[in-house]
Amino acid sequence: MKSLIKLIILALVFGLTGCEKQIYNPAVDTFINQLKSNSYEAFELPAFQPSDIPALLNYRNETMVIKNFPHNGISSHWAPECKLGMYVLWTIESIRAVEVKSKYLIGRFPSQNPILALRASTELKLVYDNNSQNEAAKAYYQWWHALYIFNDKMKSDPLVETDYRWQ
Repeated sequence: MKSLIKLIILALVFGLTGCEKQIYNPAVDTFINQLKSNSYEAFELPAFQPSDIPALLNYRNETMVIKNFPHNGISSHWAPECKLGMYVLWTIESIRAVEVKSKYLIGRFPSQNPILALRASTELKLVYDNNSQNEAAKAYYQWWHALYIFNDKMKSDPLVETDYRWQ
């Protein structure tokens, strides 16, 4: 009986110590390929760094629709699909939000969804068209390549001069 109790205790100790939160942090190309093949399985965005932004920006104009990607669990809006380029921009926004310790961060999610909304609207108006993605992609590209001190760059909202904000 004592050996059974010891075995149960050992199983619990080893089982519970293995429950640490694991951060999945693939290379950018691996992340993109997993999104494209709908095989990304982590529940959180990768812990990318600002040094990953140039590689991510290469995919900003992608219009391929992806269906398996991390969602913000607190959002009441469940989007079953998203354009790859829009998701990449949201991932870049996550890097920026983590860097400046944004009060809007939920885990590594920079907002509720990888969807743009009209900034000036008194009601929530979500925008899914190609024009909004093109404008956001241009804004993020210009933001990253602007000649600002790094800390100032990270503090500035790339979408501030557009009609959009993250939902």
